[in-house]
Amino acid sequence: MGDNGPRVLVIDDEQAIRRFLNVALTSQGYEVFEASSGLEALTTAANYRPDIIILDLGLPDIDGVDVTKLIRQVSKIPIIVLSVRGSENDKIAALDAGADDYLTKPFGVGELLARLRANLRRSTQPEPELIFTSGDLTVDLEKRLVTVSGREVQLTPTEYDLLKMLVTHAGKVLTHNHLLREVWGTGYEQEFHILHVNVSNLRRKIEPDPSRPQFIITEPGVGYRLKLQ
Repeated sequence: MGDNGPRVLVIDDEQAIRRFLNVALTSQGYEVFEASSGLEALTTAANYRPDIIILDLGLPDIDGVDVTKLIRQVSKIPIIVLSVRGSENDKIAALDAGADDYLTKPFGVGELLARLRANLRRSTQPEPELIFTSGDLTVDLEKRLVTVSGREVQLTPTEYDLLKMLVTHAGKVLTHNHLLREVWGTGYEQEFHILHVNVSNLRRKIEPDPSRPQFIITEPGVGYRLKLQ
């Protein structure tokens, strides 16, 4: 982190958006850098080494998805996409390219700040994080032990593997395809029913109210995210 707070690179071709985000983020203690194109973004990221990136997809020279792929070749820096493109396909393409989160314009500053904090926390956690805690949920990855409010929860091997994936990427949106591929294996990427059933079962075991999840948050049409509390 920079001496003046977390360093944020805002990549957007609209000057008004950059100015608005600069004022909003600076007032919260962030140090802000700006770029208006893909090439400028890559140069600025290399020169100033920000702690997190806010990226618009509709850039004048290089599409934001391709910018994400290029950054991912050299860095694991968190990337939050902020775009008018709100279709499921656009979100999935950005997340599969390596983006960590996705917000559509227009957006609420409060939610953006919350996503920034969550992604920064995740990026600064030691790897591997052997004991994960979020609210009343605790997952001991070394002992494969899951507790809620101090009470041990019995999970099937598949449910545990699914929760482990969400825990090790806490705060990050994981697409349906990614979860299916990592937990069930290649060839299961389209078996959405299997994933939905296991998420439902997992919620019944760890959520205080499964109908209003506090931990496993649905990103409609895209995937799931384990909320950091």
